[in-house]
Amino acid sequence: MIAIIDYGMGNLRSVQKGFERMGHEAVVTSDAKTILDASRVVLPGVGAFPDCMRNLREYGLIDAVHMTITSGKPFLGICLGLQLLFTESEEFGISKGLDIIKGRVTRFKGPEFADLKIPHMGWNSISIKRQVPALQDVPDNSHVYFVHSFHVVPEDKSVIATTTHYGIEFVSGVWKDNIFAVQFHPEKSQSLGLSILKRFGEQKA
Repeated sequence: MIAIIDYGMGNLRSVQKGFERMGHEAVVTSDAKTILDASRVVLPGVGAFPDCMRNLREYGLIDAVHMTITSGKPFLGICLGLQLLFTESEEFGISKGLDIIKGRVTRFKGPEFADLKIPHMGWNSISIKRQVPALQDVPDNSHVYFVHSFHVVPEDKSVIATTTHYGIEFVSGVWKDNIFAVQFHPEKSQSLGLSILKRFGEQKA
């Protein structure tokens, strides 16, 4: 069973439906025990970084996230769920993240973005840097769906799984041990995105 962490941010039903379409049982839950008992866990999210961290604390879910990852079970972060794994974000000042992956979340800024719209929204390609199990059916330079104004900058470049170009080349996916996390939305990326959810649902701890 796949647990999709509900901390009051985002449309989680679309993620759940994506897994169900691929034949995987998935539940949306804010119950720490259900999360810890699940075979795989997903941390999705949209919205502001500090609000999401506050909600995780208020829902009593921060320990559940850390314990899940420490246990070695497959863990998927989506969009803000990727960013929350990092040390800190500069959104609305400096906000502390879960500090599971060392690095910073920073805004798209600079002269490269003078003629580009922020947020980065719509279809864009991913360049695959590492052979991640969940990307097994995804060809290099495939197009996936993005909606975001911030991007992650990991300290350890070896965790980078995919990059994408939008003004700059930014990190759009990371892979570290049992963690795979992406800036794009697999559940909104049609058949390719669903294939990622399918492969994640098949991963062994």
